[in-house]
Amino acid sequence: MKIHTYKQTHSQAFSDARRWLLDFPETAEDFPFGPDVAVFKVKGKMYATLAAEKIAKQSKQSQSVEIPFITRNADQVHEYRMNLKCDPQEAIMLRDVFSAVMPGYHMNKQHWNTVKLDGSLPQGELKRMIHNSYMLVVNKLPKKDQVSILLHL
Repeated sequence: MKIHTYKQTHSQAFSDARRWLLDFPETAEDFPFGPDVAVFKVKGKMYATLAAEKIAKQSKQSQSVEIPFITRNADQVHEYRMNLKCDPQEAIMLRDVFSAVMPGYHMNKQHWNTVKLDGSLPQGELKRMIHNSYMLVVNKLPKKDQVSILLHL
């Protein structure tokens, strides 16, 4: 059995995640926390955040230490991550299975996970997690809003 170790560039994983988030019906992107944190909402209810955080450059001596979920170039260093809503039991399971998944940063840790977009999480799993986050929020909307959204899925 061959195991595939697919790794994307960090910025590509960020771009893909943003595209997948925006593909859902009635999704709006907003920046209430500043330009580095996008908030994705359906009918005004948040289901994801996507962040590109600038990290201070390191000295030459410390640059030899590799941090796996950041992107470096000549001008800047970025860490890419997203917060996704999650069923509490599944949230714990995902944290146990994937090193890129941790309790939600600045969120209710029972209902949110933070996912490092370091390329280690399979694309299919990330898409599934985004879909689940979206559906958790849609399922709490009034029935008339749910019907209009589900017709477009």
